[in-house]
Amino acid sequence: MVDSWERARHILREAGLDPGGLAHLTPLTGGTYNTVEELRLTDGTRYVLKIPPAAATPGMRHERRLLVSEAEFYRAAGDAGVPAPRLVSAGEDFLLMTACPGDTWDGTLTDTEHTALRTELGRHVARLHGVRGPGFGYPSGALGPLAADWRTAFTAMFDAVLDDARRYRPRLPRPVDAVARTAASAYGALDEVTEPRLVHFDLWRGNILVDRSDGRARIGGLLDGERMFWGDPLADFVSLALLGDIRTDEAFLAGYREAGGRARFDTAARLRLALYRAYLYLIMLTETVPREAGEEQERWVRATVAPELVAALDDLADGDS
Repeated sequence: MVDSWERARHILREAGLDPGGLAHLTPLTGGTYNTVEELRLTDGTRYVLKIPPAAATPGMRHERRLLVSEAEFYRAAGDAGVPAPRLVSAGEDFLLMTACPGDTWDGTLTDTEHTALRTELGRHVARLHGVRGPGFGYPSGALGPLAADWRTAFTAMFDAVLDDARRYRPRLPRPVDAVARTAASAYGALDEVTEPRLVHFDLWRGNILVDRSDGRARIGGLLDGERMFWGDPLADFVSLALLGDIRTDEAFLAGYREAGGRARFDTAARLRLALYRAYLYLIMLTETVPREAGEEQERWVRATVAPELVAALDDLADGDS
């Protein structure tokens, strides 16, 4: 049995902080993969400690060394001036970061606050997309070294999830080989992407904090950058409009374009967007098996996510005309 307090004190010591100052340790819920704890020191300083699961824990192929990618995201976000945790210390088996202000984005916002926050979010995401990477793919190296072109990187990413689906055998709305053939038919659209850019790929509301400390709602931090990769900025639009269509989010797109982001939805872009939708929704369906999702969660995924995977595949088959 792991002694969480002793582990936290050890990591604080390694980070050059006083381990005797640890006053409170609180497990944080909401995640489905890593162990996350809030550490509060006697002087009121708050840190977040993230611990990966044991090496033998079942998972998806791209989930190896996720904390390496997350650390890369926080460094890049800091350089871009985007609100996110600041990296304090990192190792193969932990990530220690500052805590951001605010609470998870929920349904309590007024319409005016929601519009303002979506516009602000658009500006932050555009700044993230301005960060250029050293190559294409996952910085963790989970699927091998970074690639020189996006088609090579993304097809390796998609193939890895297809392999996971064959191994775990989730309940999919279409056979794995049929999904593979449909996706491959659109891979030519990937060649338009020539510069690797920072992609968070998990920017749904649960990973965005809203801070009201100064009396108005603003974004306090973008969290959980463990799924980040270097690739096509368009891919971020999937989780930003999870189970929806980013093209209808006028406030977000206004902020995104205002800060220099390019958001064009021509035929090739729509094909790529459909590929990224298929990729994310295939992950969401497949991961229910290694995550050992409960019956209620599995039923929700089948009822809500499976139709979105079908819609993305249909768009690919139709050439998104």
